[in-house]
Amino acid sequence: MAEKKDVHVVPNPDGGWDAKREEAERASKHFDKKADAVEYGKNLARKDKVEFVPHGKDGKIQNPNSYGRDPNPPKDKKK
Repeated sequence: MAEKKDVHVVPNPDGGWDAKREEAERASKHFDKKADAVEYGKNLARKDKVEFVPHGKDGKIQNPNSYGRDPNPPKDKKK
């Protein structure tokens, strides 16, 4: 079975926001408000245990979160 791809929230060139999988050509779902896209994207990432990567209007990554396989896990282990 293919590995699930990370979930990104990106601005749509025609307006609004898209939640889409990494390397996907089409969005999983389109939203008018970023907050709605972020909520949907987080839930999808949690369900599939992948990274959630929101982007700003400028395309830069803002506060990514891991819900599974973290490529850069924290080094300090809290006890």
